[in-house]
This record gives sequence, C-alpha cells and structure tokens, in this order.
Amino acid sequence: MFRGQFQHTIDGKGRVSLPSRFREALLAEGDLRLVMTPAPFDPCLHVFPYRAWEEFERKIADLPSLDPRIVRFRRLYVSPAIELELDRAGRVLLPPSFRDKAQLTRDVLWAGMGRTLEVWAKERWDQATAMSAAEMAEFKASVQELIKV
Repeated sequence: MFRGQFQHTIDGKGRVSLPSRFREALLAEGDLRLVMTPAPFDPCLHVFPYRAWEEFERKIADLPSLDPRIVRFRRLYVSPAIELELDRAGRVLLPPSFRDKAQLTRDVLWAGMGRTLEVWAKERWDQATAMSAAEMAEFKASVQELIKV
C-alpha cells in the first residue's frame, strides 16, 4: 500500500526520485516494476505496480470493444502507458510528453493513493486539493454518506 506525500525535484534529464517509502512497498511485493500513464481527467500521472496494471488491463479488455467510451478511454489511458525502470539511484525518467501533459517542470509531489501513486506538479496539487469552507462541508457530508463513516 502506498501512503503519504513526498516532494521531489525533476533533474535536468527529466528524472525524479521515487520516494524510498514507495520503493520499500514495491520491494515488499517482490517487484520493482512500474507502469505510468497520463491521468485522463486530471493534470497528473498515474503510476501502478506492474501486477496491478496487468490486472487493470484485464478488466479493460473485458469491456465492450465497440463502445465508443471504452475505445476513447483505451486511447487516452491504456495506449500511452509505459513501463518504468528505476535507475541505480532510485529515479525514474519522466518522458517529455508526460511532463507536458501533467505540467511538470521542477517541483513534483508523489501522492500515495493506496494501491497506486499519482505524480503532480506541486502547484497543481495545491490547486486540486484547495477547498473553501463551504466546499469542505459539502465534501465531508458526501464522503461520509459514500463510505458510511
């Protein structure tokens, strides 16, 4: 499980360190391989452990192949996915097209999302998570109803 938020910096070659806590979680599962894809609805990148991505792809493969929504989703989310390799320093290379899509320039935030990770530009994360007091109250009520807390 991936928990926590960690800020890192993209170097001049487009590499960023995978937080050590996330590397440890992958090692505990016995597989350091990752799959990354641009998020279709947010300016961020989604990162899956390799086995979780394979499971996800199987679910997508079982969906109706002629449904235009599914075709579009596959084009936007599954097709651009790439396997990531960690270098000896624990860094991953973020392709330029992914950096552009997620508006990543320098300061990034790795967000643990349970079974997956997200990579955000720090300022975009702050914008995406900001809420007014009224929005927070509405959000709290909807989440409480949804997860029965």
